[in-house]
Amino acid sequence: MADWFLYVIETDGERLYTGITTDVTRRVAEHESGKGARFMRGRKTYRLRHQQKLGSRSLALKAEYAFKQLPRHRKLYWIGQGHIPFDTDSGKIAQGA
Repeated sequence: MADWFLYVIETDGERLYTGITTDVTRRVAEHESGKGARFMRGRKTYRLRHQQKLGSRSLALKAEYAFKQLPRHRKLYWIGQGHIPFDTDSGKIAQGA
């Protein structure tokens, strides 16, 4: 079974987009070509800021939801740390910043 990843892309205007996939390179290419999430369409620049292997799709979905609930400053903090500490039992992300 394929591993699932959480990824974060920064777009023009410093907007953050968070998603999950089994192939980050393919998914980012899809976003850049205009396919995929509506949020990404029309954006001119992309920068992959973070990717993290999480294992199962279920865990990836929980991590994606938890990360999206964070305020921007905490998202940037965890991206800067290079690892998002996702607790698989509680379904939450550590407080940190």
